[in-house]
Amino acid sequence: MGAITNDWLYAIGDEFKKPYYKELYNFVVNEYRKYIIYPKADDIFNAFHLTPLSKVKVVILGQDPYHNENQAHGLCFSVKPHVDIPPSLMNIFKELRDDLGCYIPNNGCLEKWAKQGVLLLNTVLTVRAHSPLSHQGRGWEYFTDAVIRAVNDLDRPVVFILWGKPAQSKKKMLTNSKHLILEAPHPSPLSASRGFFGSRPFSKTNEFLIKNNIEPIDWQIENI
Repeated sequence: MGAITNDWLYAIGDEFKKPYYKELYNFVVNEYRKYIIYPKADDIFNAFHLTPLSKVKVVILGQDPYHNENQAHGLCFSVKPHVDIPPSLMNIFKELRDDLGCYIPNNGCLEKWAKQGVLLLNTVLTVRAHSPLSHQGRGWEYFTDAVIRAVNDLDRPVVFILWGKPAQSKKKMLTNSKHLILEAPHPSPLSASRGFFGSRPFSKTNEFLIKNNIEPIDWQIENI
């Protein structure tokens, strides 16, 4: 497993010393030895590397990483370049097109968002190949809850985008009145037509950021 070395370490570093994390670490290391696990071990904490706590403007919560070959790289909903765009992300791009007029790109790599301050956080950070939710309930949720609390405690406005019931279950942790919480159904093809389409999260986020004198997000993912 990789390591977190930036300012996140000051906010959540104590988690690494807790008993649950030691059990989680041993479990994950053993899983990598025995099975194919996604993302690659060095990519587990990519969301934190690309989006330091001091730069967080927006949090998008996912569930667990993509479980098919070469997709996951440590950012929720994102896939590596030159990998087919998954259906949920394609629906995100469709809503972005309808909301802000962005074209649908030929790739699903969301690193551009992360580098602008969009924390793309899965609540579970690893998964066994072709076995969704296989690492659920092993301790990652304690860790990512600590991350959510650290962002909630920031003394400045942040936008939390909660798509679907698992993400919305974290709403009770968001107690800071400075923040904006946007909720909608998950962008999955199973639920996107029930209110995700037309929810306009991207324009609402940028309107809130501008209102609070924060640089808005350039949401357009360019073709490669």
